[in-house]
Amino acid sequence: MEYLVLFLAFLFLGAIVFARGLWDDKKQRRRQREKLREAFGKRAVRTYADGEFHGIPRYFEKHRDGFFLDDITWNDLNLDEIFRQMNTTGSSAGQEYLYAMLRKPSFSEKELEEREKLMAYFTEHEEERLRLQLLYGQMGRTGKYSLYDYLDYLEDLGERKCGLQILLDLLFLPAVVLTGFSAQVGIVALVLLLICNISTYLKDKGAIEPYLISFRYILGAVSAAEKLCREKIPVLEPQQRALREILRQFQKLKREAKWGMRSMGGGENPIGVVMDYVNMIFHFDILAFNGMLHQVRSHVEEVDALLTITGRIDALIAAAGYRESLPGWCLPVFACGSAQEKGAGADMPCLVMKNMYHPLLAEPVKNDITACGGVLLTGSNASGKSTFLKAAALNAIFSQTIHACCADFYQGCFFRTMTSMALRDDLGSGESYYIVEIKSLKRILEAAAEPEVPVLCFVDEVLRGTNTVERIAASTQILKSLCRPGVCCFAATHDIELTGLLQKEYDNYHFEEEITDGDIHFPYRLMPGKAGSRNAIRLLSIMGYEEELIAAAEGLAEHFVKSGKWEDEVCWK
Repeated sequence: MEYLVLFLAFLFLGAIVFARGLWDDKKQRRRQREKLREAFGKRAVRTYADGEFHGIPRYFEKHRDGFFLDDITWNDLNLDEIFRQMNTTGSSAGQEYLYAMLRKPSFSEKELEEREKLMAYFTEHEEERLRLQLLYGQMGRTGKYSLYDYLDYLEDLGERKCGLQILLDLLFLPAVVLTGFSAQVGIVALVLLLICNISTYLKDKGAIEPYLISFRYILGAVSAAEKLCREKIPVLEPQQRALREILRQFQKLKREAKWGMRSMGGGENPIGVVMDYVNMIFHFDILAFNGMLHQVRSHVEEVDALLTITGRIDALIAAAGYRESLPGWCLPVFACGSAQEKGAGADMPCLVMKNMYHPLLAEPVKNDITACGGVLLTGSNASGKSTFLKAAALNAIFSQTIHACCADFYQGCFFRTMTSMALRDDLGSGESYYIVEIKSLKRILEAAAEPEVPVLCFVDEVLRGTNTVERIAASTQILKSLCRPGVCCFAATHDIELTGLLQKEYDNYHFEEEITDGDIHFPYRLMPGKAGSRNAIRLLSIMGYEEELIAAAEGLAEHFVKSGKWEDEVCWK
């Protein structure tokens, strides 16, 4: 009777602990749901683990086919920061796909419509979105390295044979039989086999243990895909059908994982400890690991397809949330109108944006632009030229990636967008700023020579790295070369001479400043025509430079404007 009472007491305590665990788990999921609900429609704020950001581009690097934003364009537009603000994904597959999606603009309206269908659904159906976000949270991240790094490591590991482990296991049978004839000889044989098996096991265990994380994530992705297939979400039916077909290839991997993914060494419970010793003697988990390795190496394409489909859904949920965080946005209209249609006589692609702004600005000033062929921007320092160029480029990229533009209206072609803006000396190769700049411009000229898809290019301060005379001469010819069918070029310059030299090829726009009561103000409004004011010398006065220096500079500049010659002595008379 006493034993029965004690047993019931233990059973009751166990039930309480189990119920408390369920309650805590439910409570944690409820908190996580609320956190995800509040985060949707807001910019991402998260800290990346040490080195994590270096692994995020790996999916993109494995799928670099076709056109993609090169490093110059990506860095010019600060797209790392855009990605960070957009990245509310819950999994490594999701964030790697999101990065690749931003770097590879789509040229298919059908593909963009499919993305829009999913993003609109996730925006409107909160409950279904939250279930998927919780699922991706369970799938988790790989940390410092991408799964594609681990897949490469598995490839380096090569195919592992099981012959030695099987032979050592089979030798136990004759050793046991031998004990029936000679106990002493049989026991010695068994001891020698145990020593050999354990030493071999410890060696193999150390070799394979670093690779287990790749299997854990693959199995996590398989589990997430299975749960995803069970979701009753009509819009995901095509993805679910594709996943079910892929998951058939991983049934053997799951069976092998029951042994191969056991915690090797250090079981958490008595049964686990016993199984660890069994593995040490018979190498069951090593055999299972080799089987898992073979399965993964035989189905690398299926693993990639699995990560692509699951990652794409996670990425589009994040993109949908980012769109909702914008103060205003519109769906793009893809209609490649041309200057010829407008009577300009040249088949130049057109781009139209109404109330367009830059998404990284807290209080942006919105501008309109209609560009057919070429736009030349002039204006003083800090007036808004560079920001305008970056905003226009980003919206063109957004239209072909997240299918949304930071504007009230956007219409344009499918573009290959390229920039040459925030360049710097390459100290590593010893190249000067000018060399870096002409290489950057050359890649745009080479792309413009390819007639496939229109080029949308943005150039800030053409050839600023050389002297005035050669800069103006070379800039004129480069910008004329970019005025050709299939190219829409935006260029900003301080060289007002270019507005006259390029007036037949480029429409002139400018930004201007306002100076009142000894202070300067920039309205950041795009105006038609070329800039009519200079403020560099005036800024010296506002900043407190000596009046004598300022008067000398103004005299020198005025003389050059009238005579076309520089004569320093004139300004002192």
